[in-house]
Amino acid sequence: MAVVLRLSRAGTHKAPFYHVVATDSRKPRDGKYIEDVGLYDPTRKPELIQLKAERVQHWLKAGARPSQTVAMLLKRAKIAKPAVEKQA
Repeated sequence: MAVVLRLSRAGTHKAPFYHVVATDSRKPRDGKYIEDVGLYDPTRKPELIQLKAERVQHWLKAGARPSQTVAMLLKRAKIAKPAVEKQA
């Protein structure tokens, strides 16, 4: 099972916010996930980024790969600077 850290969309039409979740890479975007590790709200000014740093570090050490967007959020929150490979 390949675990990834990625965004799961929530909120209403034209007012989205996202949960940062650890999930199996084969699951759909808004499907079942293993653990909720944070929140990202791009509609607020300034943007809201709330991450559980301890749990994010746990998943990264366990081999979870962050998506490009989550890697950017981790860098902004100064939690980690993971190497991210571009996905085709």
